[in-house]
Amino acid sequence: MNSNAPHPYVGMWVTRDGYVRQELRADGRYDEARGERQSAYQGDYQISGNDITYQDDTGFTADGYFENDVLYHAGMVMFREKTKD
Repeated sequence: MNSNAPHPYVGMWVTRDGYVRQELRADGRYDEARGERQSAYQGDYQISGNDITYQDDTGFTADGYFENDVLYHAGMVMFREKTKD
């Protein structure tokens, strides 16, 4: 794998109802929207294997994991947003 290529989990992850939208950026930052509230949470993330660890800009930490292209995080089930071609 090219070391300059983005991590395969980079992208937008969304709950089925679309209420929570979490963008995992290639620079190791995330931006999470909740309902109408854009950028409700922002911070850094690290991925090790299929595990993800978050630390928001206030210092709060959380974790999750990826399985079969689904993100399980804080009791939520998030799906990769499909890009429109």
